[in-house]
Amino acid sequence: MSNQSNIYYVTLLRHGESEGNAKGFHQGQTNFPLTSKGRDQAEALAQYWLQEKKSFDKIISSPLLRAFQTAEIIARHFDLPIEKNPLWMERDAGMVSGLHHTVAQEKFPQPIFVTPYDPFGINGESQWDVYVRAAKAVQDLLRRPPARYLIVSHGGLLDMFMYAILGIDIQANFCGPHFKLQNTAYLSLLYYSPTHSWIVEGVDNHPHWQEEEEDD
Repeated sequence: MSNQSNIYYVTLLRHGESEGNAKGFHQGQTNFPLTSKGRDQAEALAQYWLQEKKSFDKIISSPLLRAFQTAEIIARHFDLPIEKNPLWMERDAGMVSGLHHTVAQEKFPQPIFVTPYDPFGINGESQWDVYVRAAKAVQDLLRRPPARYLIVSHGGLLDMFMYAILGIDIQANFCGPHFKLQNTAYLSLLYYSPTHSWIVEGVDNHPHWQEEEEDD
C-alpha cells in the first residue's frame, strides 16, 4: 500500500446527542436538533482532532438536522464546506417517526418475527431498503477520487454501510453483528482500490469524552 494516491481515508461519524436521543423518541428522518450536550460533544471532537493534526479533504453529511449541525461545528474548525447527501440519512421509520418509544410500542407493536424485507413502522424502510441505500452510498463514495473523507451520518445507516463493505448478510429480527456508534463516536477505515482492500482501524472511537453515554 505504498501508493498513497490510491487510498481512501474514510471517517464515519455519528451525530451528537439530539433532542430525540435525550427524550427517548424514535427519530428516523424526523428533524430533531442537537442538545447543548450534543453541540459540546461535536466541539470537543473538533478540538481533539485539531490537537491530533487530523485533516480532511471533504465533509459529506446527512441533511437531517442533528447530523448537519454536527457537521457544521466540525467544518468551522477545519474551514471546509459541507456537501449534503440524502444517501446518508437515517432509516425512514414510517409511522413511528417522531413518536416516543412507549407510545410507538402501544400504537404499532413490533411483530414477533420480522424479515429483512418488512417495512419498519408500518410503512417505513425495511432493513433491506437501508442496506441497499447504504450500498449506494459506498458506490457514490468510491466513484469520487481517493481523498480524506469525513462522513457525518446516523447509527442505522452506518451499520448497514459496514455490512455492505464487509459482505455481511442481513438476518431476520435485526439479528447479526452490530457496529454500535455512540453519539459523536467515529469509525476509521482505509480502502485501497487496486486490490479492493478495506481496513477497519477502529470502531466506536470517542477519545474526546470518557464517560459512559447511553443513547438510542
